[in-house]
Amino acid sequence: MTDFGKLGFGTWAMGGPFSGPDGAPVGWGPADDAESVKALQRAHELGVRLFDTADVYGCGHAETVVGQAFASVRDEVVIASKWGCGFDAAARRMTGNEGSVEYLRRAVEGSLRRLGTDRIDLYQLHVGDLPLEDAALLRDECEVLVREGKIVSYGWSTDDPERARFFCEGEHGVAAQADINVLFDNPEMYAGEYAVLCRRPLAMGLLARETFDVLPSDDVRVTNPSWLRFFVDGRPSPEYFRAREAVRDVLTSGGRTLVQGALAWFWARSPRLIPIPGVRTVAQVEENAGALKFGPLSAEELKQVESVLRP
Repeated sequence: MTDFGKLGFGTWAMGGPFSGPDGAPVGWGPADDAESVKALQRAHELGVRLFDTADVYGCGHAETVVGQAFASVRDEVVIASKWGCGFDAAARRMTGNEGSVEYLRRAVEGSLRRLGTDRIDLYQLHVGDLPLEDAALLRDECEVLVREGKIVSYGWSTDDPERARFFCEGEHGVAAQADINVLFDNPEMYAGEYAVLCRRPLAMGLLARETFDVLPSDDVRVTNPSWLRFFVDGRPSPEYFRAREAVRDVLTSGGRTLVQGALAWFWARSPRLIPIPGVRTVAQVEENAGALKFGPLSAEELKQVESVLRP
């Protein structure tokens, strides 16, 4: 089985601006490609090996950046990507979900080309609510892709435990990806035998920033998509902000920053959880990777957090 390590980094924000099928922004504003490459390479220097991207991030751009960053050390990193969200690269606009085997075949070739690699270490279905009968066909085709050497393993990015388990019933199904963090737990997702890559581990910045200035209009946190929990109209959700403040002292004990405490929660909660915070800068990489030196919350610290948030 692939060794994902304890921490990975996500690259959604590195894709730059792009929009959903309705035209609403779903990126994180402008991206600085040179800084993105430096950040990814710094993460590698600090011992992080897992990097999560998707073909739709920036409508192909994030994969290109990842490929550039690791061209000389490809065999030293684990690249995870996703497929299933159709897009128009020229218009930088999503076109809708794609759940067919034919699309999977086209998507994997596009990702391999943009990443500049001969294989994807973890290939993840990016349509969280696809019917199981359609997913079964995709799972079978993923096994074909494994035999062809185009992918090493696969999983499903979904918040539904049944779907996650179903996809991992395949021989090379090894992981799921789910929305999990200290403020929003989903323990059913990691009750199985597979690894869980945890997206939004810092609650889209709520667990990372001390102040919240006005966000740019092309930042997804401003546009209020239906799945957005932690922000409302570009401001922290009052409910989750109060929860953050209630556990701040525990998370920042022992010299940790709030970010590092939020990451330490995962390693105390379950050995199956792998947080993949999104990063854009070298400074963000260094702070996030610094959590590894502190390790998990202690059993008592975890108990305190859980008693406050989930009594």
